[in-house]
Amino acid sequence: MIKIENLSKSYGDLEVLKNISVEINKGEVISIIGPSGCGKSTFIRCLNRLEEPTSGKIFIDGEEITGKNIKLHKLRMKMGMVFQSFNLFSHLTIIENIMLGPVNLLKMDRQTAYDEGMELLEMVGLGSKSLSYPDELSGGQKQRAAIARTLAMKPEIVLFDEPTSALDPRMTSEVLAVIKKLAADGLTMMIVTHEMKFAKNVSNRVFYMDEKGIYEDGTPEQIFENPKKQKTKEFIYKIKTLQKEISIKEFDLYALWAEIGTFLKNQLVDDKRIYKMSLLCEEILCNLLPEKLGKETEVLFSLSYSEEKDEAELAFQNPKIDKSFVDESENELPMKLICGYAKSIWCEDSTLHVTV
Repeated sequence: MIKIENLSKSYGDLEVLKNISVEINKGEVISIIGPSGCGKSTFIRCLNRLEEPTSGKIFIDGEEITGKNIKLHKLRMKMGMVFQSFNLFSHLTIIENIMLGPVNLLKMDRQTAYDEGMELLEMVGLGSKSLSYPDELSGGQKQRAAIARTLAMKPEIVLFDEPTSALDPRMTSEVLAVIKKLAADGLTMMIVTHEMKFAKNVSNRVFYMDEKGIYEDGTPEQIFENPKKQKTKEFIYKIKTLQKEISIKEFDLYALWAEIGTFLKNQLVDDKRIYKMSLLCEEILCNLLPEKLGKETEVLFSLSYSEEKDEAELAFQNPKIDKSFVDESENELPMKLICGYAKSIWCEDSTLHVTV
């Protein structure tokens, strides 16, 4: 369906993409992941010519779309795009936003455009918001409306550029649910995302981008569970584990809470469990460890999440922690509070482990 040959993109002397060649088949749902600045968004913006490739060729259904004489409005009828920032017209109602493209570009009559637009709004759960203006909607509702607007053009392919990055975490799940439904319906999609659990569950193919191109291409199982190449392994380890050295005397509790929240939200962990993990960290780092080991103590802190067990684990490593650490503390108030929040707690290899 899409064939890319030696695609490159530079901004002046800065080369962002270099000689990317890949084929995308009809019905595939491809998640594009990788570190910030690796060219994920640039890649999909080149596909529909929002960014002009420096060199290389792109074909859709055998037709080259990188030629100088290509009619871009016809290309964009085939290839829709959903942006981070919604891009809805604020002076138009939601249904008017959705009708605009079909009426002006597809030359659809207004009644048909209205009827089909309402069907799409019902599909994304916004039927009752058709006469609202964008400023009257939440971020998640705006993004769902933007998806409906894209689908109104009947595209063969939809590109999503970080569709949840501008959203409050509580609104992320409603947008992901719509994208998941589209995937189940067989729509061809390419999704730049930092939602790794979602990427694993909804995709049938994953591109890990690094070194100016598609560094590793495989199934979700391969990329997330058994990556073959070194940088992919390092990236997957980082998204599954938050690790840092902490000085008990000087660390910033609020900054740590923010890091914990961001990490666990990327794993789609619910707010209640995130709250418990934050309280556990406070109790352990501000009370238990200073009382047992002293305020000058430094620990290696790590937080990991197991999707298989649906379990988050905190670990605090210090040479002074041994197997008696928990037993000796069990009647003390900090440990009683910790046990009240934790699923399990134990010490092993100079490390205090706590699961939720």
